[in-house]
Amino acid sequence: MTSRPSVTVDIQRLPHALADLPAYQTANAAGMDLCLAADDVLLECGSRVALPTGFCVAIPVGYEGQIRLRSGFALRTGLVIPNAPGTIDADYRGEVKVIVMNAAREKVRIARGERFAQLIIAPVAHAVWNEVPTLNSSDRGAGGFGSTGHE
Repeated sequence: MTSRPSVTVDIQRLPHALADLPAYQTANAAGMDLCLAADDVLLECGSRVALPTGFCVAIPVGYEGQIRLRSGFALRTGLVIPNAPGTIDADYRGEVKVIVMNAAREKVRIARGERFAQLIIAPVAHAVWNEVPTLNSSDRGAGGFGSTGHE
């Protein structure tokens, strides 16, 4: 069995949080499930809301938190994260909230405690710009959207 690297992340439970902290549901899961830490929410078609998770985190410098919907939840409800994936920066200390939008044709209810999203802790590199007069060539070149799908 191959071990994965780990990073320690400080977490603060808020008064409205659920009993359990975010957790990996299987040994090889990439993300920890996030649950709704509020009363049930009913989203009208086309509406957006920031769903509270009941905790704050201190992600170490050099990492970010990435927020995605759980795939089964997204398929079942038609909800989307408009800025997917959502990003939690290393210097953010407020409550982790997940922005969702109802792209379905009907109202969607999310129940308190429902596992609806995932948090992935991922490394981040900061770029250092190196301005040049021209870029080196590549096979793709300046081909835009969909350009690699055509022969």
